[in-house]
Amino acid sequence: MTDLKQYIRDVPDFPQPGILFRDITPLLHDPRAFAAALDEMAAFVRTRAVDAVVGIESRGFLFGTPIARQLALPFVPIRKPGKLPSSRMTVEYSLEYGSGQLDIHADALQPGDRVAVVDDLLATGGTAHAASKLVELLGAVVDSHVFLVELAGLGGRERLAGYQIHALVRYE
Repeated sequence: MTDLKQYIRDVPDFPQPGILFRDITPLLHDPRAFAAALDEMAAFVRTRAVDAVVGIESRGFLFGTPIARQLALPFVPIRKPGKLPSSRMTVEYSLEYGSGQLDIHADALQPGDRVAVVDDLLATGGTAHAASKLVELLGAVVDSHVFLVELAGLGGRERLAGYQIHALVRYE
């Protein structure tokens, strides 16, 4: 297994003073590290009985689509407002610095479908929780959440209590 932490850059005071940002672009820049991350995430999803991979805009698309392709599963995007052209379900949620909204196509999943929700980062869990609610509004089941990075001190895992969580890199 590749030590993926070496490909994640610390950027102090971004996006505002006092925040330590974990930048994954060095990992995306290195084809072997990116492939290792995708393979490890896909290996976890392969152990789950899922019918689709759901990715959260936008970095969840970077990981979710290749995982779905590798496992021959459908990919379902969860988007920011105004990006989906057809009938959709919407959820509003709280962020660290305000509020947000996520949308999913109303016909993206069938009742009873089991999904793995993929994103790059688990911080407070607000976005992942909102994505779970969207999946559940369609009658589907969130089997698991899969992340590249978990910032353990921000409480995201607790906010997602009841869901299976898998993160490749964990920062305390």
